[in-house]
This record gives sequence, structure tokens and C-alpha cells, in this order.
Amino acid sequence: MELLLQSLWEAIQLIYRFDRELLSALVTTLRVSLTSTAIAGLISLPLGFFIARFNFTGKRGVLVLLRTALALPTVVVGLFVYAFIARNAPLGEMGLLFTPVAIIIGQVLLIVPLITALVHSSIQENVLVIYEEALILGASPLRASVKTIVESRFAVVTALMTGFGRVVSEVGISLVLGGNIRGFTRTITTAITLETSQGDFAAAFALGMVLLTLVFIVTLFIQALDRRNESV
Repeated sequence: MELLLQSLWEAIQLIYRFDRELLSALVTTLRVSLTSTAIAGLISLPLGFFIARFNFTGKRGVLVLLRTALALPTVVVGLFVYAFIARNAPLGEMGLLFTPVAIIIGQVLLIVPLITALVHSSIQENVLVIYEEALILGASPLRASVKTIVESRFAVVTALMTGFGRVVSEVGISLVLGGNIRGFTRTITTAITLETSQGDFAAAFALGMVLLTLVFIVTLFIQALDRRNESV
């Protein structure tokens, strides 16, 4: 118990002093997580809309695959990407392994199914109403699509924030593809793993507190958007 309390006190001191290692891990985490969420959003928004708008052969199978992908362990996604970007792999000459780009690729693959499924679910009903009404009023298919997404904006942002919350706390992809390189690919989660293995519980607790704060902020934001969406 004494070790726990002492570690917590030292962790608070590290946060208060804006420890350099802690800030570096935080900046790297935010950079790769925000980038991967943005890229995944650009892919998932039109994909989710397409699945919601059109009936096509195999649609049910696509939805099943999306739901299945939601349960994929992050380390499996990391290994899948590793098989393509390792030195002797097809994309090995690009030198992506153990770089932030590799982490971003893995995180994008991780959350595209999640955001797509949430976008599909959130705009499915609006497609039947807003999209068709916009077409009747003379809007082009593109403008009608944009109108549908805009009217579903709170649910769409919730989907994006959910994806961000997923990647900001993952460790498998960051560890396998990033290599936990100090000041380059070391994220909060991989730093926690390293500090714990080295017995530096104070640094691990400090990193954990920062990560919990990030997740807490994301959760509050999602709840606020949900309430706003219900009131509209």
C-alpha cells in the first residue's frame, strides 16, 4: 500500500512538472490518433452512407463483416500490417515499419469498420426521409447526400469520437508497428508498458492518469453529443 501511495504521489509530481518524457508520449499519441481518426473518417463517412443508401447483393454479408471486424484484437491488426511492411515484405522498401506512419495505417484499419458501422446506423433512418425529400425538392444526389450527413452531424461526430477513443487507448498496433522508439513512436500506452516492465511505477501511473483523463474527456464529449442529438 505504501508503494502504491508513493507512486501515485510521484506521478502527480511528474504531471505537475510537465515531465518531458510524459509530454513527448502525449504529443505522439495525439498526433497519430487524430491523424488516423481523420483519415478513417474520410473513408468511413461515404462508405457508411453508401451502405445505408443502397441495397446491393451481399449487403447483409458486408454488415456481418463490419460487426465481426469490431471485435478484432489490435495486435492482430498490427501483425496483419506488419506482414506487408516488414523489410522482406511487399512494401518493405518503403521503410514504413517502426514509424508513426505505420501506426496510423494500423489504426485506420482498426477503426474504419467501427466508424462505418456507427455512421450506417446513425443515418439509416435519415436516408429514407431527408435524402428522398431533398431529391424531390430538386437537389442533386451529391447535395442530397451532404444534406443527409449534415442533418446527422451529431451522430456522425459521435462516431468519429468513438473511433478516436478506440485508437487513443490501444497498445497492440503501436507496439508491433511503432516499436516504442523514444521521442518518435512511443505513445502513452506503449510507454506505460515499458515503465511498468522497468519497475518505474510512478511514471507508469502518471501516464495512466493522463490516458484516463483523455478517455474521460472523450466520453463526456460523446455523451454531450448524444444528448444534443436526442433533443434535436
